Amino acid sequence: MPLPKAELHLHIEGTLEPELAFALAARNGVQLPYADTEELRKAYLFEDLQSFLDLYYGLMAVLRTEADFEELADAYLARAAAQGVRHAEIFFDPQAHSARGVGMGTVVEGLGRALDRSEERHGISTRLIMCFLRDESAESAMATLEAAKPYLHRITGVGLDSAEVGHPPAKFAAVYEAAGALGLRKVAHAGEEGPAAYVREALDVLGVERIDHGLRCMEDPELVERLVRDRVPLTLCPLSNVRLRAVDILEEHPLPRMMAAGLLCTVNSDDPAYFGGYVGDTFHAVHEALGIDAEGLRELARNSFEAAFLDGSADEEALRERYLAEVAAYEFE
Repeated sequence: MPLPKAELHLHIEGTLEPELAFALAARNGVQLPYADTEELRKAYLFEDLQSFLDLYYGLMAVLRTEADFEELADAYLARAAAQGVRHAEIFFDPQAHSARGVGMGTVVEGLGRALDRSEERHGISTRLIMCFLRDESAESAMATLEAAKPYLHRITGVGLDSAEVGHPPAKFAAVYEAAGALGLRKVAHAGEEGPAAYVREALDVLGVERIDHGLRCMEDPELVERLVRDRVPLTLCPLSNVRLRAVDILEEHPLPRMMAAGLLCTVNSDDPAYFGGYVGDTFHAVHEALGIDAEGLRELARNSFEAAFLDGSADEEALRERYLAEVAAYEFE
């Protein structure tokens, strides 16, 4: 049995495996520019974030109906359960779908059908986090938040993703303020390709509770001290960092230094279909490449549940405690 863990940085569109992409393309009459799944897999080699995003958004063309999104989410949950995930907080990108005529309701209701039965079918509790595309306008983000209002019973929080450089968090101050007024939790990608200053800005201007990535905080010792003091979780994605050239090789990833500094680190898969592994694979990789021992892996798993958006109610705190007890009791082989 794998180590129990929560996954807090997972883009559902990034779980689109080549086989499912071709199946959905056939179902929806979409012509993909690849001969077969093998040729598509060869395209999953990226020079940087933008080269990944080009393929990522292009493949989304196969996602058209509620059934497509339901199947996508259910496939992820099955894989995640097999790798020890007990709680998953799942990002989705509504602007990438609305731009091609697929509405908010189609996406949210389709994903929601899979999430509604996730605990029964897969043993995974779930949350849904709606991300704004930072390379789109702030006005587009605000319109997206407005479109989400009929579905807020399904949405726990908002996030900020896509191309980071040149799109500072402050650009989205108004929409984050509006999201907070609606009771939504707040996270943001910061400090992946963008500077440590973007991490500060996400905290100070957007009021986020978690930082997605946050890799480059290590360039700012005062920021590290603040993150440690305030117990701000970082949702790190080591395999993604290597695939997108934020780190040259996994052996050079700063995760051990970040943990040693006292940062509240979690390990996640980001876009696992594209980056070479799901979250259990990522735990194995950091163990092998970075020498993170069993107790270090246990710390990462414990952190993931402590950082999860369980809402503070008696039932949800009991759930968190149950998950933490599973981590504490886990026996490594």
